[in-house]
Amino acid sequence: MGRTLSLVLLIGLLIVISTVAVTSCSVTVESGYMGIKTTKFGPNPGVQRSELGPGFHWEGIGEKIRTYQTLQRTYSYTREANSDGRENEEITFSDVLGLPMTADVALTFRIREDKAADLYATWRQEFDAFIDGPLRTSVRAAIARETEKLPVACNAQQSATPNVQPIAPGAVAATPGTPDADDCPGQLIGPGRQIVLQRAMQALQREWTPQGLEIIRMEWVGSIRYPETVLAAIQSRTTAEQNTRAALERVNLERANAEARIAQARGQAEANRLLAESIRSNPEVVRLREIERTLGICPLSADTCVVGSDINVSALVAARDGRQAAGQ
Repeated sequence: MGRTLSLVLLIGLLIVISTVAVTSCSVTVESGYMGIKTTKFGPNPGVQRSELGPGFHWEGIGEKIRTYQTLQRTYSYTREANSDGRENEEITFSDVLGLPMTADVALTFRIREDKAADLYATWRQEFDAFIDGPLRTSVRAAIARETEKLPVACNAQQSATPNVQPIAPGAVAATPGTPDADDCPGQLIGPGRQIVLQRAMQALQREWTPQGLEIIRMEWVGSIRYPETVLAAIQSRTTAEQNTRAALERVNLERANAEARIAQARGQAEANRLLAESIRSNPEVVRLREIERTLGICPLSADTCVVGSDINVSALVAARDGRQAAGQ
């Protein structure tokens, strides 16, 4: 019994030792990752340029196997803490005048499976440290190079009281600070925001594709955080432009009303002129008007007319009104 118990304990101890040895001397590479082996001994110490595919791999004496993710991944460099990091990772940059700004940026990328070892050999950083370090620095530099070519806002660099001229009918006015304006081809607070990001992504692709890192997409997360002084200047200019345009609209309205009154007066004057010419050419019209006023009772040459009691003036007035109504 004693020998049997000792044998069982010995077998159990061997199993424990083997399990610990296997666990400590092996690495399992999951699907979507590649293993990168480094060695301290042998004819070629250092990073081994042959990647290890998914599966179970032994670590010998002086060897280390680390994993690099090759799946497509989106990493967000943001001011607030998120699932990618707890620290402030916002991207800082400036415009053509050096005004500082910050923004959150999301980068979608993947590492080529046949380039994982080369990428690690170049930077010698773990996967997460590589994203937080060299890759973030490259993203910030690419964006900064493009934003330094444009103003944050054209309105912020001009007077807060613009000289707005009346707009001719049918003309199309260019909005200040847009690509249609002759004096300002682009601005970060407008269309230039997306142009900058597109050009920065193209620069990143040229830089990282040869190293095995494929940049798939880059986009702003929310709005750029502009300086408060710039936002105040833009708001002031926008308010001034709106007030000026409203004043011009009121002036144009008053001008239109005045022209309408002038046209009405001209029409009335023309009507009076035509009536006068008609009277001058037909004196009988005047006599007819006089007869209508005297109801045909009094002679036209009389200065005073006395109507007798046998005259029914009301009937005469009714008869005249009837003739007038029938004539209409």
